[in-house]
Amino acid sequence: MSSALSERWRANLPKPAGQPALRPASPPSPEPASEPARQPLPVQTMPPATQRPDAAARARRELIDVKVKLHGQIIDEFNLALMDKISPEDLARQVKRFVGEYALRERLALNGKELDSFADEVLDEMIGLGPIEPLLKDPTVSDILINAHSSVFVERDGQLEETPVRFKDEAHLLRIIGKMVAAVGRRIDESSPMVDARLPDGSRVNVAIRPIAVDGPLVSIRKFAKRPISMERLVELGAIRPQMADVLKAAVRGKISLVVSGGTGSGKTTMLNALSSYISMRERLITIEDAAELQLQQPHVARLETRPPSVEGRGEIRQRELLKNALRMRPDRIILGECRGEEAFDMLQAMNTGHEGSMTTIHANTPRDALSRIEQMIGMAAASMSTTSIRGQIASGIQLVIQLQRLGDGRRRVVSVAEVTGMEGDVIQMQEIFRYVREGIDERQQVIGSFRATGVRPRFLQELKSQGIEVPLQTFDPSGPL
Repeated sequence: MSSALSERWRANLPKPAGQPALRPASPPSPEPASEPARQPLPVQTMPPATQRPDAAARARRELIDVKVKLHGQIIDEFNLALMDKISPEDLARQVKRFVGEYALRERLALNGKELDSFADEVLDEMIGLGPIEPLLKDPTVSDILINAHSSVFVERDGQLEETPVRFKDEAHLLRIIGKMVAAVGRRIDESSPMVDARLPDGSRVNVAIRPIAVDGPLVSIRKFAKRPISMERLVELGAIRPQMADVLKAAVRGKISLVVSGGTGSGKTTMLNALSSYISMRERLITIEDAAELQLQQPHVARLETRPPSVEGRGEIRQRELLKNALRMRPDRIILGECRGEEAFDMLQAMNTGHEGSMTTIHANTPRDALSRIEQMIGMAAASMSTTSIRGQIASGIQLVIQLQRLGDGRRRVVSVAEVTGMEGDVIQMQEIFRYVREGIDERQQVIGSFRATGVRPRFLQELKSQGIEVPLQTFDPSGPL
């Protein structure tokens, strides 16, 4: 940005009463005597309908790059903290003028309507979440990972990539973090340096700051899908085969209680959303989450969310309290966003006392590990129960475990579907119905594999049949890949 342009923009900003006008954060560099001619950037806010999909995506990406570059120059030139003290009308007027001069100098291919839209977007980003606002609006980005103020990564198509986005300094990043957590009534400071929150659009945020974050604030944002991914879409993406999806649909309709298991980022919440779409519209559902992100489509859904303690350390409401309360709210099914502690005991009680078809997710690497983790969690809440009693409760409450995994190439797969069949002695018995078999890696470093049926027919088929739900037996034929 030229010094002359910066000075003109700053000079036009009104000075609020009792406050200094916006000023450069550092002295402007001298203007060069001449500047080489620039080629116009082929930027479009809305690609024409006739534009090829890859060209449209490239145009959107170029526009995001321009916004990121513009943000970088604003960050370099101005004291951002003072922007909060200028009236929105004055700020909008000056931003529009600044963007117009910037577009003229950079020779951006924007007409008047596109220029107004671009200025509005830049203003949204300045008063929103700053430099990461373009990434939040980019539909190709699924995760945003901030490692201190000077390093921002994103995940696209399961792969991490570094971006040119940066914050002015640590104070700037902390200011943005403050906006994130304050919006949902959370707090973060040295006495409470970690927080889970969610953005207004439902995206999940985890933040850690100094002293536990040694090199500066760490922010992880799992973006909220505007539309939940359906089971049909998961089939298109290759995460699951149609025959497997049909069995899971039938299990949900037949009120088979299930657990979705997997590692971080394996797609557990996505699968839970997809499965929930097959629940009857006549049922009353209650969801319990740390940060509300489930997108159930039924008309009768009651959503509950945990609450952290106040500054005085009071008022915390945990999942276990919410689960106990939910049992008094006449639910047909309870959906627990993630089972991670003592609430496992109450969830299992619900599954065993008339709330069949309830669902939850859990962090585990295999179906057997998932049951072991639940056993450990129940032991935390009911230390007086014997191991055999705990396992008996698990075997009678949980009927199906769906195991997900994010492979080395970034793609997600349902790697196992296993049925819990009961107890033999003091051991929980399980049988695998479907599995994903890895066969190698191709020249593009993508995993090669196939889904296979094991030949085992699940015992719950009879239960489904009694409800008028039929599953073709050839679905379980092990003679070849599905």
